[in-house]
Amino acid sequence: MQRRDFLTQSLTALAGLSISTNSGAQDLENAATRDWSGNTPLRYPDPDLIALDQRFQRYILFNTPIQRHHVGTFWAEGPAWNGVGRYLVWSDIPNNIQLRWIEDDNRVTVFRKPAGNSNGNTFDYQGRQLSCEHGNRRVVRYEYDGSETVIADKFEGTPLNSPNDVVVHPDGSIWFTDPPYGIRGDYEGNRAEQELPLSVYRVDAANGRISRVTDDIDAPNGLCFSPDYALLYVANTGAGRDIKVWDVDGARLRNGRVFAELVNPVNGTRTSADGIRCDLDGNIWAGARPGVQVIAQDGDTIGVIRLPEVCANICFGGVKRNRLFMTASQSLYSVYVGVRGAGIA
Repeated sequence: MQRRDFLTQSLTALAGLSISTNSGAQDLENAATRDWSGNTPLRYPDPDLIALDQRFQRYILFNTPIQRHHVGTFWAEGPAWNGVGRYLVWSDIPNNIQLRWIEDDNRVTVFRKPAGNSNGNTFDYQGRQLSCEHGNRRVVRYEYDGSETVIADKFEGTPLNSPNDVVVHPDGSIWFTDPPYGIRGDYEGNRAEQELPLSVYRVDAANGRISRVTDDIDAPNGLCFSPDYALLYVANTGAGRDIKVWDVDGARLRNGRVFAELVNPVNGTRTSADGIRCDLDGNIWAGARPGVQVIAQDGDTIGVIRLPEVCANICFGGVKRNRLFMTASQSLYSVYVGVRGAGIA
């Protein structure tokens, strides 16, 4: 299907018209206002799990609802699943705290305060948490004894801008993005001058050396590896408003190209992804209007999860890593899906 035809059909569907597309998209209707407290039962399937292409049908579980676990953050970002503790940690950047949702009793606690206006979080292969701190303009690792190790705060002697999102590679290296959002004002960090190009960096596990792997992107934001770690995807929240992908060649990237240009299927306007994660089938799940967009390996958006708030970041978690957690503005949501997440956090 041509992209223009796909977008036209998607827009028509979400406007409430019953259509049939070459890709087999389901009939769609506008979802009714729902009670997010969970006290009012929801008729299955959840109307906000929307297939724009037949390929997404396999990921929609008939008898599962989108749930809201917490409301009260100012700007929620950076969800990361801890498999040992069976909890989710995420950031509320303006409030300078990290929160923790505990799976066994659905309880939310303050996990870390202050938190350096942290944004993206993940866990490494040793179970240690890594966080990108806007306020301190650095990437840190929390050690087993509670101390902090600074992974990166400068490149060639110059302060980083405001590290945003971070992922780990099986070789132990740490990859992170460095856009300017934490230094543009005092709400999500501390106002400062930009001193480095907006870039993606890699920290070598053996010697801690920091290398710039690319600055060929307007404003790098979320990033993730493909299941086999052969590809690196990076969300662009700058002028390009696309998702780019590179081939991973050891410690280097090559053959950068545009992977997907996203459109909000509700109104047909261009939109961009914030946080992104990959599933084991190679699809990219992206925090993008109208909530989460799911992009197949050919760059087509095949499904959406509609949320009442702007969704920034997502991650897979739960015992089987088939539960999608979504940090969206003031709230934390989750839904079970028919695929497991790639990576470890």
